Amino acid sequence: MTDDTAAVAGLSGGPAASRPLRVLVVDDDKDTVISLMLLLRTEGHDAIGVGTAAAAWDSMREFDPDAVLLDIGLPDKSGYDVAREFRRWFGLLERRPVIIAVTAWNKGSDRILAQLAGFDHHVGKPYDPQALLGLLAPLTAGLRL
Repeated sequence: MTDDTAAVAGLSGGPAASRPLRVLVVDDDKDTVISLMLLLRTEGHDAIGVGTAAAAWDSMREFDPDAVLLDIGLPDKSGYDVAREFRRWFGLLERRPVIIAVTAWNKGSDRILAQLAGFDHHVGKPYDPQALLGLLAPLTAGLRL
């Protein structure tokens, strides 16, 4: 797992993605969901948003995302628990999405817990849009993070 700024030094989202991604946004704050989806769609990605862990599971199965932007403080279940469950489920499959915490839970201990839960990256709110897009950039080129 990497820090959002260290992982993307010198990277930007740039023009439309070379390979559009399917990105699932999971956050109980509707404004965050809308702003992230707008950012992603502006970059040429297909994005859907949900507000609960239960809805995330339904969307995960139907949408088959390349990446998941997952809040930690969800109303029905911790984002840590959701990440652990996703990792267990995807452990049975060859392809798994990149899971990025986009959260206000931004202390050092929160980052460690996110890493232990299976998040690939941790981005603190308020987030830098270009840094977040930079974390997705390798996926648009067909590379694993």
